[in-house]
Amino acid sequence: MNGKMHSETGAFSSDGMRAEILNPFVHKLELSNTYDKIKTAIFTVILLPFRVIVICYLIVTAWFLACIGLYGLSEEDLRRKPMAGWRSKLRFSILSLMRLVVVIAGFHRVKILGAKHAPSDHREAPVVVMAPHSSFFDAIAIVCLGAPSVVAKADTARLPFIGQLINYTQPVYVWRDDPNSRANTIKEIIQRATSKEDWPQILIFPEGTCTNRSCLITFKSGGFYPGVPVQPVTIRYPNARDTVTWTWEGPGALKLLWLTLTQVHSSCEIEFLPVYYPSEEERRDPKLYARNVRDVMAKALGVPVLDYTYDDCRLIAKAKQLGIPSAPSVREVAELRAQLGLERSQIELHLISQGVARRARWLGAEELARRLGVARAGAEAQRLAQLFIQPSSGLIYFPDYLLCAAFLITQHAPLTQLLSYAFKLYDSTGTGRVNAATFEEIAGRCLGLCQEDAHNTFGQADQDEKGWLTYDEFIAFAQKKSFFSFLFACESAPKPKSQ
Repeated sequence: MNGKMHSETGAFSSDGMRAEILNPFVHKLELSNTYDKIKTAIFTVILLPFRVIVICYLIVTAWFLACIGLYGLSEEDLRRKPMAGWRSKLRFSILSLMRLVVVIAGFHRVKILGAKHAPSDHREAPVVVMAPHSSFFDAIAIVCLGAPSVVAKADTARLPFIGQLINYTQPVYVWRDDPNSRANTIKEIIQRATSKEDWPQILIFPEGTCTNRSCLITFKSGGFYPGVPVQPVTIRYPNARDTVTWTWEGPGALKLLWLTLTQVHSSCEIEFLPVYYPSEEERRDPKLYARNVRDVMAKALGVPVLDYTYDDCRLIAKAKQLGIPSAPSVREVAELRAQLGLERSQIELHLISQGVARRARWLGAEELARRLGVARAGAEAQRLAQLFIQPSSGLIYFPDYLLCAAFLITQHAPLTQLLSYAFKLYDSTGTGRVNAATFEEIAGRCLGLCQEDAHNTFGQADQDEKGWLTYDEFIAFAQKKSFFSFLFACESAPKPKSQ
């Protein structure tokens, strides 16, 4: 793409120099000063209850109308043909209620830029491509676009009240755990996009997951398979404090909802870009089509494009759940290891087996590069070290780096394999026995247990009260406990990333 190479960890120019470091799955939000805390507290008492009551009333009313409109229709009916007659007209009433929800939530005026393609001639651009996808508040765009058919996770159909409202748009549901779901979704999008019937436009969020809007990650190609023109649409939230972004590493949904509903006003901008007409080459290659549309949207937004995918999100979520050191940055660590040749050599497993971490547990950046056998002055080696440096000491805890590397190497193997490496890494005696404190350290870093749970687990596993455990003893104990069944499951490899 114009001589540029893009990576998960940052944007790289053709000469290999790093332009910037980005992690699209991290969002930090704190009330940093006393004024903000006092203001939020006041509006939590005064404004929040009013907004919650009115929003709930409007959503329940809209849900009731949606239930009436969907009465007598099966899931197959919704997929077979578009709604018509009184059911179609009822959509306007539901939309009016949802527009009021947007206003009551504090988005008093959604700014619309560019020209929306005429709904009366939607076959000219049957697919709407929206990015970046960063929040459940992106539902505002669905309302502003007139409730197009969304491509969404099947789980959303089971959401209380909201599920029926989504069903009324006649969505295309994606069953992520179904191996045939991708093919079925593509087939349904093609059928609707090329149909002569009066289907609503199809709205896709091609990133497939939420990011912090710092870049556009890899677009899934499913919505581009029909080879029809698409209308790119961007969404922004130009607010002084970002209370809407919902990522893997950041505030939860309830905190974001609370902080947003206690703002007097929140801004949202939706920009319609010109309809993108694919070339013959793009019609034959949906992945190329998706990449080129992403480039157009990234240029309009003024952000880089980075090749992150949904599978990267799963990797980060798993690392965070287990307590892996530097969990939010594991995808960046994986990319850096690949660039340094460590993914191929897997030297970290050799270092673990040799017990190197027992002899030197705290290292500087140069010493880490030396032990890994990579160039010390390289930008990649420096960045890798930076991800593991402890701010308090300015040094790297070597076992933590090696455990993170072992996690990446063994990510599709049973967790017992990673645990065996952890026992070797954190056993400073080299006897194969770990005491309670060391076990708590291991359990917190690769089992996701808090200190209290780890302490109790150690006590239960050390039935003879020896004061220590071996790896084999713990595994024998874990096999008898259903709680630890996840240790013995083998995760299948994710699908290859779109190129």
